[in-house]
Formats: sequence, C-alpha cells, structure tokens
Amino acid sequence: MRRPRHREQEESAIDLTPMLDVVFIMLIFFIVTATFVKESGVEFARPVAATAVERDTLTLFVGIDAQQRIWIDRRQVELAAVRPLVEKLRAEYPQGGAVIQADASVDTGLLVKVLDRIRLAGIDRVAVAAESP
Repeated sequence: MRRPRHREQEESAIDLTPMLDVVFIMLIFFIVTATFVKESGVEFARPVAATAVERDTLTLFVGIDAQQRIWIDRRQVELAAVRPLVEKLRAEYPQGGAVIQADASVDTGLLVKVLDRIRLAGIDRVAVAAESP
C-alpha cells in the first residue's frame, strides 16, 4: 500500500458575515432609539443665575432673541403658532420637556406668554435657560 505523497491542506477562513449582521442590527437599534434634540437655532446672551443647573433630559428648545422674535426648530414663529407647533413636536417626543432660551433683554411679559403656551400644549416640565456665574 502506498501512502499519498502530499496531503491536501485544509484552508481555514473566518466568515465575517454574522459579525457584520450583528453590527448592522446594533446600528439600526441605536438609530431607532436615539433621542433627537430640537434646537431653537439662535444664539442668546443668557441671564446669569447662581442656581443654574444643567439638564439633559429635555428635548425641545424654544428661543426668544433680543428682537423679541420666537424661534422653534430653527424657524421663526409667531406667538400664536407656538402652541400648535409644540403640540406637534410633543407628539414625536411625549416624555420630553422644554427649555426656553431667552435673551437677557427679553420682555418678561413675552417670556410668560411663551411659557404659558408651552404648558397649554401639554408640556409640564419647562425650564428657562441661564448661565452659571
């Protein structure tokens, strides 16, 4: 009996397909579960407050600039449009709150009117942005 002179060597290869499937599934999971913040789109000179606290669970930002203009989601809106727009955004993020970013020179009456319309839209957790000293 003869023995074969050279044996066929088995080639080992790593199959990356299952790993790529897992990575894509994780990517889809993180995209779907991510919370997107709606910025007001304008920079403000915020008032200074010694008791200012940073909050990270709020998702809606409403801005009032020095010219008394109201900004939501990088769009200028009228006072009458604040409530319907906030209701629409609240439907997207029902567990979120709101932050009013008002310039230090904003009229208090306008700030209270915007705050009132946000609360009438169903958002109870409303804060006013301030800078720490």
